Amino acid sequence: MARMIDGKAISAQIKDELKEKVAAMKAEGVEVTLAVIQVGSDPASSVYVGNKKKACGYIGIGSLAYELPEETSEQELLDLIEELNGRKDVNGILVQLPLPKHIDEDKVIAAIHPDKDVDGFHPQSVGKLCIGQPGFVSCTPAGIIQLLKRSGIEIAGKECVVIGRSNIVGKPMALLLLRENGTVTVSHSKTENLKEVARRADILVAAVGRPKMITRDYVKEGAVVIDVGIHRNENNKLCGDVDFEDVASVCSAITPVPGGVGPMTIAMLMNNCVESVKLQAK
Repeated sequence: MARMIDGKAISAQIKDELKEKVAAMKAEGVEVTLAVIQVGSDPASSVYVGNKKKACGYIGIGSLAYELPEETSEQELLDLIEELNGRKDVNGILVQLPLPKHIDEDKVIAAIHPDKDVDGFHPQSVGKLCIGQPGFVSCTPAGIIQLLKRSGIEIAGKECVVIGRSNIVGKPMALLLLRENGTVTVSHSKTENLKEVARRADILVAAVGRPKMITRDYVKEGAVVIDVGIHRNENNKLCGDVDFEDVASVCSAITPVPGGVGPMTIAMLMNNCVESVKLQAK
């Protein structure tokens, strides 16, 4: 049976490290504050926002919550972001996605100052990642790198396959694995012989967005499998992109859903908030 990669335990470890850092910063008179903006009342978004507030409270990061009605105009949202960009007491700005259909997400992401872009979605943040400059990295892929490293899984020289090419997970994941000296293949819905490509992987990252799509046919014996997906199955139970029971019998290590990648995303968001203070001091 595969070793379980425990995202809850590893994220708790990171949050404890950050708690110490924040306490030391406070002792020097430096506060860290995150502003979270939610437009509308999407239930999943409300859960995420609640978890982010809880994590801020635990670590000692100040949090400002802006819960705006669904009918908020694009301009009103952009004006709020502009105000927060100019505030010295706000270190990080996060706009919870998805946004209502009448608001252009790309325009909103681009409006956040790159030094406060703790989600790592701004084009400048993505560009810096591409050319290997320091900057904010999208939280889910950054969390996956920490999961691998803190579980003692070697990335350098390994064959890494990412299934999915989204701007938020797939593309930055590939760049981060490359930065760690992995040999990286990005595959997607148009990839021919996808199962064969996936079976080459020593480290397989599934970010497909389809419940239980990845079965043992996609997995090489002894591979490490990272499941980014989160869905509800027909019994309303959480599941991932990977058919866990089927795959766990062939791989060497695997992340569960829930309790794998999910907790790491919030831990890395908190890490980005703490790092933002240094960036702004420069």
